[in-house]
Amino acid sequence: MKLDLRSIIDSDGSRLPFRFEVDDSEFDFDTVTEFTSPVICEGSVENHAGALSAVGSVKASFSCVCARCLKALEKSVSIPFTAYLAEELQDEDSEDYYLIEGENVDIGEVARDALVLNMPTRFLCDEDCKGLCPKCGKNLNEGPCDCGEDQDPRLAALAQLLEN
Repeated sequence: MKLDLRSIIDSDGSRLPFRFEVDDSEFDFDTVTEFTSPVICEGSVENHAGALSAVGSVKASFSCVCARCLKALEKSVSIPFTAYLAEELQDEDSEDYYLIEGENVDIGEVARDALVLNMPTRFLCDEDCKGLCPKCGKNLNEGPCDCGEDQDPRLAALAQLLEN
């Protein structure tokens, strides 16, 4: 989404609010199965003594699975961001700034970057999730499985002593 900055670019202390829907088809997260509501970006571009910055947040609700037990989950994130805008870059490797083209800035790029760089890499249904049994695949949150504990072969002789 291109944002026209003409109204604030030369006006110190001014503010330009924005709110828009980000196209979620551009995202391909391994952990997210689908977005359940529109991805919304809102905030404002502010002029502080001629320095422009975009301050806002990206909000998304989505379906995913627990990384340990594979239970289906519904999650939401709200990711805050601050991006600095510049008419020209001093250094081509400057990743902290977004380029103003003419009198416009692509605020959609800022929102996409914030979401991609800050999305959690895995989700858990509970911090204490026990996961799945590696032998039978039973969800250990529902109770123990019938597989029994794996015995360390180095301790097999001791286990035989306990049986007697």
